[in-house]
Amino acid sequence: MGLFRRVARARLASRVIKRLRRAGMEDARYHSASFSVRFTRPGDDEPSVLRLDEVGRGRVDQFVAGLLRAPGLPATWAEARPLLRPVLRGATPPADVSTPLSQPAMPFLAEFVVVDQPDTMTYVSAGHGWGVTDDEVFAAARANLSGAKLVGVADEPVVVQFVDDGDSYWTSHLLLDGWLAGLAGQVGGRPVAFAPERGILLVTADGSDHLPGLFAQAEAAFLRSPRAITPMAYVSGERGRTVPYSAEPGSPYWICVRRAEAVLASWGYARQAEHLPLAAELLITDDGRTRALWPENSPALLPKADEVQYGDTVRPWEEISGGLTAQGLTPERWRGETWP
Repeated sequence: MGLFRRVARARLASRVIKRLRRAGMEDARYHSASFSVRFTRPGDDEPSVLRLDEVGRGRVDQFVAGLLRAPGLPATWAEARPLLRPVLRGATPPADVSTPLSQPAMPFLAEFVVVDQPDTMTYVSAGHGWGVTDDEVFAAARANLSGAKLVGVADEPVVVQFVDDGDSYWTSHLLLDGWLAGLAGQVGGRPVAFAPERGILLVTADGSDHLPGLFAQAEAAFLRSPRAITPMAYVSGERGRTVPYSAEPGSPYWICVRRAEAVLASWGYARQAEHLPLAAELLITDDGRTRALWPENSPALLPKADEVQYGDTVRPWEEISGGLTAQGLTPERWRGETWP
């Protein structure tokens, strides 16, 4: 993470902490690794965790005020159910005591559930205590999305941009089976979607002249946003489930897909490495390959890559993977003790 981004994060945390302390939360503390603030509400035994990537610029007072007016999660399933919404986020969970409820969605992405209240959005924890299964929680959250359909028919491929007003959860609609495929008539062909950050969803038709430009636009938005989701493209797959867009070598979109996959992998592993000892770095080479950097004279937790570099030596992943051990992490890493 660059110096300017760390400074910007620390400044935002400082503003939030000052606001919380003015409201009586004297124990508010910033945790840089998870970009969160922890504090204990009056009368609570356990601390609350506020993820700062949910706090919009210039909205600190409004966000914290809403948080303090609506402490914690609803106590009963009947109260919680109509307020639940699914959200698509990076798969690496925050390094907090209160683990959020999540399930895998797509490579490097996971589905979380939030309680949507007028002035705040609170992540549902794995120990929600509502007396229902996790599957019921996810199903209720999805059922609460509008599932809105576009009107009209496109005579030729077009680009449709959904801009979130705070209540629409457009990027979350990619979690609804069949929703993306249902936009075919409105975009002029098989829909291809981009969700570079939480407020924007872009959809166009497969094979259109718009597609290469949208890959570039999505990557730029993804890399500059503090609320990034993914630079990759997605389509409707088996049973209508949203899956990554694929392209074969020789396709005009192959290099676009390959680069988007590499950028997302580099971002996802970098987030994980912030609180994971021995995590090796993942780089993108000039020709678009991914390369894991194994530190010399040290064991390492390697991200999946096209190749691995140790000192000045570079070898394909397949040549060294036999001596590596999967660690059961999300995203997965493989432990290597000594360079083979």
